Amino acid sequence: MIRGTARLGPRTKALINRLQAGDIAVIDHPDLDEVAADSLRQARVRAVINLSPSITGRYPNLGPSLLAAAGIPLLDAPKELGARLRDGDTIALNEEGCVFRDGVPVGAGTWLSPEVIRERLEAARINLPAEVERFIDNTLEYARREKAFVIEPLPLPPLRVSLHGRHALVVVRGHNYRADLAALSSYIHEVKPVLIGVDGGADALREAGWPPDIVIGDMDSVSDGALLAAKDVIVHAYRDGRAPGLTRVKALGRDAHVLAAPGTSEDLALLVAYEGGAELIVAVGTHSSLIDFLEKGRRGMASTFLVRLKVGARLVDARGVSQLYRGRPRPHYPVQIALAALVPAAVAVALGPSLRDLVRLVWLQARIWLGW
Repeated sequence: MIRGTARLGPRTKALINRLQAGDIAVIDHPDLDEVAADSLRQARVRAVINLSPSITGRYPNLGPSLLAAAGIPLLDAPKELGARLRDGDTIALNEEGCVFRDGVPVGAGTWLSPEVIRERLEAARINLPAEVERFIDNTLEYARREKAFVIEPLPLPPLRVSLHGRHALVVVRGHNYRADLAALSSYIHEVKPVLIGVDGGADALREAGWPPDIVIGDMDSVSDGALLAAKDVIVHAYRDGRAPGLTRVKALGRDAHVLAAPGTSEDLALLVAYEGGAELIVAVGTHSSLIDFLEKGRRGMASTFLVRLKVGARLVDARGVSQLYRGRPRPHYPVQIALAALVPAAVAVALGPSLRDLVRLVWLQARIWLGW
């Protein structure tokens, strides 16, 4: 029997902030995605009840497998169960999937064991080609509609933070974002890029010890602390100008700019960095693959396709940078590198500033690799 306090929320990423270790999360999240599952794992919940199918069969989503690997039980239950539970109820789940409150059964569901997850994912892989075809058709259709938005310059509001001529680091809570952000710590310390957090990406920066300079998004998953810590806040609005997130920002007593744009908030963040004159844009945790967008519930990626075409010359996608090399340098490597650096450094000093900049870049890359 699994016992714990039920925590309910219509949006998983908002519920995460209220979870405590040992809680039983009650979510309504069809095709549970990897980022949401990882956040549940980080919250150390005792179990997860999903009021929607955790694997619908549209595509092989990664969330259920992640929970299974972490040893967190996952129960798919009908939506009616949510109406019978209140936030804060003490509930119990038995091996058959029955849910009890105060000893009285209030509903039942199906446990997703590792074997069940594998079977359903295999069926989803068979369906994937048809889903890919629909995704491509939608992407091309919406790209034709939205191309004018990307072609025209984005009218930027006056920002306290200057982007011109600087590097910009755009952080999104996507796949492996924590490890990738940690791998870039030396780069952040050395180059001091403008730190742009996309919604919850602002909190990812704060968790890593870096206060965000700019927060961009619809404000549905960023903490009050991150909003108050940022120098600038840009609320992503619908194309008709409606900006539901602005109400929350104003309630905190701080000012904000509103930008209306199609597509995702991370697309808008890349455009803000580009139009602001950033010399280089480094992206962490951004979504760019088919599975990424299907996990976000999107039927196409038109705006992302167009935005990346526009900013591509300045964009460095740091996704997976933490996995490039996992070995540890041997003890004599730092000494060899230091000695080897003396010759080009001396030449650089003798021949001029351009070579000095090159040596500085090589040295920075070595420090990132060594973790200094």
